[in-house]
Amino acid sequence: MSLYVIGDLHLSLGTDKPMDIFRGWDNYVKLIEQTWNYIVDDNDTVVIVGDISWALKLEETYEDFKFINNLKGQKIILKGNHDLWFSTKTKVEKYLADNGFDTIKVLFNNSYEYGDYVLCGTRGWINEPGEAVNKKVLDREAGRLRLSLEDGKKSKKTPIAFLHYPPIYASNECYEILDVLIEYGVKRCYYGHIHGKSCEYAINGIRNGIDFRLVSCDFVQFTPQKVL
Repeated sequence: MSLYVIGDLHLSLGTDKPMDIFRGWDNYVKLIEQTWNYIVDDNDTVVIVGDISWALKLEETYEDFKFINNLKGQKIILKGNHDLWFSTKTKVEKYLADNGFDTIKVLFNNSYEYGDYVLCGTRGWINEPGEAVNKKVLDREAGRLRLSLEDGKKSKKTPIAFLHYPPIYASNECYEILDVLIEYGVKRCYYGHIHGKSCEYAINGIRNGIDFRLVSCDFVQFTPQKVL
């Protein structure tokens, strides 16, 4: 039984927004399927750190979730900035249940125990260079991360954090998110969102006592990365 992570599947099987128009994304759906099912076993778990589907409405995600559900293992998903179909956790969970997508769980203001660890996370946030600080969004996401870690704290197990946005990127730091990670003793954090040449400035290593790892699809060659 192993734990894996990957981000930014950017599926559009029920809509018309394929990623293979971008360099490095040729035949990406097939690559995801092949690498995933080769590495992952049925008793493994994969965390998907957001940007799951290009669909704008929940009912448009059917083919994308059908694809994910049929991949090996259990999946834990969290919201990315492009997941505009995500309204509330309750509605998403009902949609998954109504359609028989029984290998998919939602990480949103909650946590999941996994062996000696507890899996926590949220979408997160980081301001791009030159952007004005959106204090309302930052505080909301920091609060959601706190809720998740507080829920995980009940288990008295070691937390691992999963975010969509990087809390550190190049010389930019999102202190609102970092402060929560540090407060709850998080030592490992996985994130997505970054693509292409921008990956050159991504943090892969220890900063502020936390080991940060970028796991966006194109950066990891469409291959789930082993966590445990």
